[in-house]
Parts: sequence; structure tokens; C-alpha cells
Amino acid sequence: MMRITLTGATGRIGLSIVEALAGRGDDVTVLSRDPSRARDKLPTIVAVEAWDPKSGPAPADALRGRDAVIHLAGEDVAQRWSDKAKREIHDSREIGTRNLVAGIEAVAGDRPRTLVSASAAGLYGARGDEPVDEDTPAADGFLAGVVVAWEREARRAEELGLRVALMRNGVVLSPDAGALKKMLPPFKLGVGGPAGGGRQYLPWVHLDDVVGIYVAAVDDDRWSGPFNVVAPNAVTNRDFSKALGRALRRPAVAPVPGFALKLLYGEMSQIVLTGANMVPRRALELGYAFRHPEVDGALTATV
Repeated sequence: MMRITLTGATGRIGLSIVEALAGRGDDVTVLSRDPSRARDKLPTIVAVEAWDPKSGPAPADALRGRDAVIHLAGEDVAQRWSDKAKREIHDSREIGTRNLVAGIEAVAGDRPRTLVSASAAGLYGARGDEPVDEDTPAADGFLAGVVVAWEREARRAEELGLRVALMRNGVVLSPDAGALKKMLPPFKLGVGGPAGGGRQYLPWVHLDDVVGIYVAAVDDDRWSGPFNVVAPNAVTNRDFSKALGRALRRPAVAPVPGFALKLLYGEMSQIVLTGANMVPRRALELGYAFRHPEVDGALTATV
């Protein structure tokens, strides 16, 4: 039995990881800004403690004696980027992670052994067809800057003796959250299609494999440093749209012009209009076997 503390546990990824850990008998504690809401959403065997990531260090009592901490908390990126939203996206990750590590530092003896911290594909920016592995340097721009600050704060835990795994999540396929949830309604009506020309890569990954990779990173001491949490077979936005149409048995030929997305989402539209051909080199080297390596099977299993 592992003893694990999580932040950001009420999001779709967090809930799925909690269910997997609790299902195998682990002792799970969740840190939440809204404990009552968290208790309503999470399995009853999960302990919940109050913590606002931006207000101060995480509670040492919820970190003492833990085998691992999984850090997922952060403001949703998929929103129109006003100046206020951008500050919250940045600060929730930089300050929140800094305060988590400060809480770990405050534990006198019996500190956690491992920190598995969420990160993001936004580090790489627009890369065209170039294969992008974990050694590819950061791009310029807002999202890349957020991820650089986020990972820097997480890596401070290494100075405290923790093993740190940085999980650069791609576009997670789940019908209940994220990009796919927004895409499903028009595709189900037969009016979906590629966005902004469709030539840009979409670094996708099925939710089952996100859970599998995070759990592997908790269990296996070889998982240290950055990992691209994406499927091994990236596709373009156009090919993804065709695959989604096949899974739903609907046409997927109605293109969404780039200018329309810019009008609708502003600067945030760059997430859809640009992409990277990410490859999960390090996960494959460590022997992780993807449950959904191909986009057609992943979408059929999801929708």
C-alpha cells in the first residue's frame, strides 16, 4: 500500500487517478480549496484537507510520511486569456507549486519520497512537423513561460531529496472535460471539421494512459525528470478530425477558419491553431505499454 497526497484531485485527470489509487488499496489524501465539494466528488475512503495553493505553504501534516505527492492543481488554460486570466494561469502554477514545495520543506523528517508534478505540452510551442522529445528546448511565448516557471518550482523539491517527475501532458481525450468535450457537440451534429487548415499536429493522449503513466511514475524510481505524456502516434488536426468523425459515424469536413477561432477565443486560440509532433520517448524507454496507441481506437473507446 502506498501513501499518496494529491492536489487538483477534483478535475477529470485527478478524479481518475484518485479512483485508480483508491481502487488498488492506496491510502489517499487530497488537498482542496473546497473540502466539502471535494468530499462530494471523491470516494468516501479518501481523506480531504483544506489548502489554498496561493495562500501559503501546504499543510505539513498532510505531507508527512507520504510515499508520493501528485500535484495537478492549476487554473484552467482553456478560457479566453484576459490579463486577469493570464495572471491566474501563471500564478496558480508558479506560486501554487512553490507553496507546495514549501510545505514539503516544513516537514521535519519523514518527508515524501517523490513529487509527480503536472506540466504541459505548451512548453514546446509551435514546432511544425519536427519530432519533439523531452530534450527539445522551451519555446518563447506565454504558455512556454508558464511551464518553465512551473517546472522550475517543482524541481526545487529535488534539493530536499525528492525524486521529481515532470509530466508534460498533451491533449487528454475524455468526453467529460477538456478539448474533446468542446469538440463533440458540433461533430455529433455533423458540422465538425479541421481547425485552421488542419496541418498542425495535435499531441493527444487517452485518459487511461494519463492515469497509467502517472501511476507508473509514483511506483517506479526510474521515472525522474521530464516526460511527454502523449500517445506514441501523433496526428495532425485534420487526421484527428477525420478519426473523430469515423468514431461518431458523422461527416467531418466542415473546416473552422483560423480567423473565426481568433475572434472567438483571442490569444488562447493558439492552442488549437498551433501544435507539436510530440513523442513519448522516455516513457517508451522505460517500458510503458500504451493502452491506446492509435487515435482511431482511442476515440472509439472514448466517445
